[in-house]
Parts: sequence; structure tokens; C-alpha cells
Amino acid sequence: MKVVRKIIKDVLIFRRAEEAGRDDIQTARDLADTLGANRDICVGMAANMIGVNKRIIAFTVGPMVVTMINPRITKRLGGSYVTEEGCLSLDGVRKTTRYNRIEVEYLDMSFERHRQEYAGFIAQIIQHEIDHCDGKVI
Repeated sequence: MKVVRKIIKDVLIFRRAEEAGRDDIQTARDLADTLGANRDICVGMAANMIGVNKRIIAFTVGPMVVTMINPRITKRLGGSYVTEEGCLSLDGVRKTTRYNRIEVEYLDMSFERHRQEYAGFIAQIIQHEIDHCDGKVI
């Protein structure tokens, strides 16, 4: 059963998220379902955006929604650039610095560990959502 949660619009939700465990798998599913339901206006979400302070993110890659549990950026590669980003939990856009390529370590929905490199717009989305997990507002 799909569960679409309300998106929280408050800067106070952005505080350092707690590590997620196996008992948080339903939150991960709800996050993916909520992103899927909002894919026309959103490309990524962090669990704190649906009111759960756990280190879980979801983002779109074409028609797929990818979920990462306890993601951490392990390398920043390819130089940085300044861009403007918006967020469903905040009004307007803000300038921020992003890296062209990143390496991320994370757990998938089966709690298998992965380390993968991402580039371009997908890397930008992941950096944005991990910032939310780290308590950073863009």
C-alpha cells in the first residue's frame, strides 16, 4: 500500500538527522511514495521533509525513484560550481555551492552497502538532500 505523507514547510525541520535502522524501512517507503506523488514539482526529498528525523533520502532518475539509507558523501570530485536551488520545504531559491561529481556510500532498501559515483544533476540532487540530513538549509 502506498503512503503519501504531507510535506513539512518549516525551516526548523532541518537539524542533523539520526541514523536509520531496519525499523525505519516504512519511512523509506513512505518517502519514496511521497516523492513519486510529487514528481511533477520535485526531484528529491529527505525524510525530515515528511516529519521524520532519519538519515534517508529519495530522488528520481528518469521514471525511477531511488532511495538511500544513511547516505554519506565520501569524495567530492571534479571541481565546484555555484547554482541556485529551490526546495519544497522553503519558499524561493537560494545560491549554493555544489560539486560536479561525488562518491556516496549508502545502504539500499535491503540494507546492502554500496559505494557509487554520481555526476551532473543527479549529484546535485543527492548533495541537496544529504545537506538536509546534515541539518543544512540551502
